[in-house]
Amino acid sequence: MLYVLSAMFLGWILGVNNTASIFGPAIASGVFSHRKVALIGSVFVVLGALINGSEGLKNLSSLGSNYAYDGAIVLLCAGLTMLALTRLGFPASATQTVFGGMVGIGLVRVGITSMNWQMVARFLLSWVLTPLFAALAAFFIYHVLAFFLRKIHRTQVQDVFIYTASWLAGLYGAYALGANNVANVTGPVLVHLPSMGIAALLGGSSIALGVIFSSKRVINTVGKQIVALDHFSSLVAMLAQATTLLMFSFIGIPVAASQAIVGGVIGAGYARGVKLSSWKTVLGMMSAWLLAPVVSGLFSAIVCKIF
Repeated sequence: MLYVLSAMFLGWILGVNNTASIFGPAIASGVFSHRKVALIGSVFVVLGALINGSEGLKNLSSLGSNYAYDGAIVLLCAGLTMLALTRLGFPASATQTVFGGMVGIGLVRVGITSMNWQMVARFLLSWVLTPLFAALAAFFIYHVLAFFLRKIHRTQVQDVFIYTASWLAGLYGAYALGANNVANVTGPVLVHLPSMGIAALLGGSSIALGVIFSSKRVINTVGKQIVALDHFSSLVAMLAQATTLLMFSFIGIPVAASQAIVGGVIGAGYARGVKLSSWKTVLGMMSAWLLAPVVSGLFSAIVCKIF
């Protein structure tokens, strides 16, 4: 029960925070309502975890410790770190907090020489590639969709297309979030759970619960305080974010949905010809991304030492 409850706690706070990453731009720009899309999207989160979550679960569990309680310590410390960032209104990264916690405990248990540094390097590289890939994807998607949208001469038909496509993009993003981030929730305790399927179901359901009770404060940060987006560019940002997450889920590396959506928002904004609304907000989020794994790692290492 300790492993299950700690996984549910992290999954819940991950869902609360990352609703901004999958629906934030469209909710903030007024395309659809928060509650309706969160309820429907939560179903797709579970489907993504069950269908495409296994590779990430295997890879993240390879960094874990087989010692009793270590996985639960990682999840609880990562969850508390994410909770603090959520309260501050920042999109947090479960990938980074869980990774930091696993490295912190790994250094305590096995030392520097026995760590799986090849896997560590892959995760660190993904942190750099995630926002860059999302920004480039958004820039490309914007121009491709704009080309086809110009072929539609009736404004009402354009509006219907954007509304329908935004719903599809949001559900696509929910599926991708479950597929990619379920590894963060149950990967550290995979060896203590009955099966891969149970781990995927537990992780996906916990994230889905968090999506239903998600934070409007973080949604406003993502949707309004980075780049001013209209309905079309918010659609592009969501598509770029979802594509980035799903691509990394096939590779088996869980990445930060918050980094992907920020890259997508910036790419869509620049494609539209709109610059950043606030460098201060972006720098604040980058600082949170850098501090999150360090804080979680130190917290986990200290608790591990106490045990």
